Amino acid sequence: MEVNVKNINNIISKVYKDSIAEELEIEVGDLLVSINDQKIHDIIEYRFLLSDEYIEVEIQKMNGEVCIYEIEKDYDEDLGIEFTNPIIDKAKSCRNKCMFCFIDQLPKGMRETLYFKDDDSRLSFLQGNFVTLTNMSEDDINNIIKYRISPINISVHTTNPELRVKMLSNKFAGKVYEIMKRLAEANIEMNCQIVLCRGVNDGKELDRTIKDLVKLYPYVNSIAIVPVGITKHRDHLPTLDIFDEKSSNETIDQVHSLQKIYFDEIGTRFVFLSDEFYIMAKRELLDYDEYEGFIQFEDGVGMIRKMGTEVENYLKSIPKTKFKRKKKVSIATGKSAYEFIQRMAQLIMDRFNDIEINVYRIKNNFFGETITVSGLLTATDLIEQLKDEQLGETLYITRSMLKADEEIFLDDITLEELQDIMKIEIVPCLNEGKSFVDNILK
Repeated sequence: MEVNVKNINNIISKVYKDSIAEELEIEVGDLLVSINDQKIHDIIEYRFLLSDEYIEVEIQKMNGEVCIYEIEKDYDEDLGIEFTNPIIDKAKSCRNKCMFCFIDQLPKGMRETLYFKDDDSRLSFLQGNFVTLTNMSEDDINNIIKYRISPINISVHTTNPELRVKMLSNKFAGKVYEIMKRLAEANIEMNCQIVLCRGVNDGKELDRTIKDLVKLYPYVNSIAIVPVGITKHRDHLPTLDIFDEKSSNETIDQVHSLQKIYFDEIGTRFVFLSDEFYIMAKRELLDYDEYEGFIQFEDGVGMIRKMGTEVENYLKSIPKTKFKRKKKVSIATGKSAYEFIQRMAQLIMDRFNDIEINVYRIKNNFFGETITVSGLLTATDLIEQLKDEQLGETLYITRSMLKADEEIFLDDITLEELQDIMKIEIVPCLNEGKSFVDNILK
């Protein structure tokens, strides 16, 4: 029987070379109808049903023909397909009105997708997004357990029920610790994030939250603490104070004392602060090994230490060579990473005398100068602050300034458009030492 494909999300968008799907001549545009007679509602069900060694897959071809494929495969072998909608369903949006929400602080005129607040456990599993667990039904919780959705990344912020309700402006927000205990009992692994608001969930409240969460170890695997980001676009939003040198030092001392206790008791430091705290406090970051594999790297935890160590080690491993000519390039970075990037540039110039690297600290005029991370810089600020500079032959930026799957900045200007405006090659670099050095030396 022909299936109506209008508004259906499980249309195949890609077939991998040498995959089971390619061998069966499944094509882009075909529709996945069911696996083992069960309709597919989302990507989690798809992956769960796919785990059997024998499956029957129902596919509707583009001409309306329906085919049943009997497939024997390895337990963890995939069909080798992707879908037009990665989660095969509509993403769940956030129902909170968090006092610290960055999306609520965005000005108009940015990329449309930036204004969508997702709060979907499936995206947490697939893409590492953080979820608050506030919009989860009993069926949603049971599905996490049934389909083994693990690890899941949770924005906790506080385990104090009354305070969490206040911070998230959601009457259901106080149940987070109860839900997490259920997930831990089902052996679901969790990584946690705390957006720290000065005078709100720091100090004694932070102590309480960390001590509650460590009780769920090892299923709560780690905690990352990041300072609240405050833009200049906070009209009609609660007043929040940014962290300064004194309050950052107090937070570091507090967390370091807990790290020592947990390392002795359970063999892990368990809770980690983002690099921004150390920069604001004017203190050294933890040593490379103390980040324990950089579990929370995407939250900016240990990013500077990891990249700096990689740059130093890689430079030692490559021979000194001479360029055919003097090479001049530039790097644009935010305030937080400026001194670090300067040090990395100097290491490269010390080893290669024929290269000149100028590092430019870009103020975030778009969001306000309280936003200091490089990943939130816009093309507009790059244009305005570098238009009169002699940048050389190439300008390097961090890849995090661009959308994850597209070369476009937060202010809806593409990389290609920026290159045309600035009349220079612009190269995005990953936060990896070898990639960073190779891009500059090539």
